[in-house]
Amino acid sequence: QVQLVESGGGLVQPGGSLRLSCQASGFSFRTWAMTWVRQVPGKGLEWVSSISKGGETSGYADSVKGRVTISRDNTRKLLYLQMNNLKPEDTAVYYCARYPFEAYSESWYRERDPDYRGQGTQVTVSS
Repeated sequence: QVQLVESGGGLVQPGGSLRLSCQASGFSFRTWAMTWVRQVPGKGLEWVSSISKGGETSGYADSVKGRVTISRDNTRKLLYLQMNNLKPEDTAVYYCARYPFEAYSESWYRERDPDYRGQGTQVTVSS
């Protein structure tokens, strides 16, 4: 079965960095575009970034553009999210997700749930 397991979250001060990882299993990772989304209590999922099957194409939400880099290692079935210059508004639970389509702009992800997502990893940005 499809499994996505995130790690790497934690408490960081504003301006700090974190690298999130997602270990995928149970499906052919290299044949799927992958996505990071985040969620704060009481709100829906917010698209953060997506990357193509081979990693050549990526897209970022305006709120994180220039501060975040998505990447993947298809040999090891790993998805990454490098986050720099973190801000308090980045505080959320971050999920690795697989959607049934491939897209790189926010409009595609509004009010659409992924087919699969992990259990999430908490990122807290606070001084």
